[in-house]
Amino acid sequence: MEGRAVPARAAAGRTGRRALTLARVAVISDTHLPRGARRLPDECLRLLRGADLILHAGDFVSAEFLEELRALGPPVEGVHGNMDEPVLKETLPRTRVVEVGGTRVGMVHVAGPAAGREARLAARFPDCEAVVYGHTHVPQVERFQHLGILNPGSPTERRSAPVHSMLVLQIRRGRIMPQLVRLS
Repeated sequence: MEGRAVPARAAAGRTGRRALTLARVAVISDTHLPRGARRLPDECLRLLRGADLILHAGDFVSAEFLEELRALGPPVEGVHGNMDEPVLKETLPRTRVVEVGGTRVGMVHVAGPAAGREARLAARFPDCEAVVYGHTHVPQVERFQHLGILNPGSPTERRSAPVHSMLVLQIRRGRIMPQLVRLS
């Protein structure tokens, strides 16, 4: 597992004191791009550009798309997925832990079968406050024991999910507040 610290942004609170916070983390997965004329929805692009950090939970599919994400501005951290081309599987880890605003977020693409998934993730990432995973294309925002279990769904390929989606995480003082964003 690879760990990486992402610097937090300093923001002045009401008292004028500076508190470390990373206001926004945009989370996507299973983009499967490029594919024909498919592209990220405009709202997704707006949220990605406005984030302090982008997390991608695998299945970029192409290194070209990873470069397009990086060109949006915020730093991009990710893991490789089962559909990613070989160069991505060679350069991106299977799992990683990213430190963001005083919190540790684990990342993995395939979290295994639904039965027992949350317990497996809690055991695999015991020192994390949340785990982001992908593969299912079905969004999930739940708490299991100490751990936030987060799947952003997919902004481009919903499959069995009711909507295209992504997550925006507000991280403040070591607390993660996830918001599921339904995309049109």
